[in-house]
Amino acid sequence: MGEVAEQDAHGRTVAKCYLEDGRDLSAEMVKLGLAIDWPKFSNGKYRSLEVPDVRKKLWLADARQKGRMHVWEKFEAKQKNS
Repeated sequence: MGEVAEQDAHGRTVAKCYLEDGRDLSAEMVKLGLAIDWPKFSNGKYRSLEVPDVRKKLWLADARQKGRMHVWEKFEAKQKNS
């Protein structure tokens, strides 16, 4: 289930989606560390649900996925030296 809220600057649909039991899918994803709050569209509704360091973890995962291994290697080296 879902309802279209708007389109972003790139023409992508922004929607509010719900699980069959009525739970907010965005809230559940943020609680699991699979997403972060995006205040432009949520007005900060999910920020308090974010898991610790999720922004750094997702940024590092994005860097690795896009082949920016120098970012990932710097992070790993820092972890080993800690």
